[in-house]
Amino acid sequence: MERAEILKRVIGILTEVQEIRRAAEAEEDTGAAESGPDVVTELLNEMLPSISVPADATPQEVVHLVATALGPALQTMVAGFSLAFTSLAMAHDTGRQDVTSVDVLRTLALEVEAGWYDEDSEDQG
Repeated sequence: MERAEILKRVIGILTEVQEIRRAAEAEEDTGAAESGPDVVTELLNEMLPSISVPADATPQEVVHLVATALGPALQTMVAGFSLAFTSLAMAHDTGRQDVTSVDVLRTLALEVEAGWYDEDSEDQG
């Protein structure tokens, strides 16, 4: 997955978690009990590459293969969560009452789509 796709997926997962939380609160009010999907597992399955390890690989080779395959994806996922957290925290800290967390995430997704956070334009964000 490209960096922008991963950032948008992280934002999508955070938005989905909001909806799951709201649904769970509504179920508590009505007495219904239904569990939502495991969004963390979904996120990892979608974003992390599969790794093929030769049967005769040494432990050092396995470590190298795993680090090479997972490192960039994990780094981008952490960057996405950090970006989302920072955006949400800034809206909170400024005392904005006119926007919801979903509004902040939606704006962030539009900025990602517009290329504000592309690797070659890091100084724009």
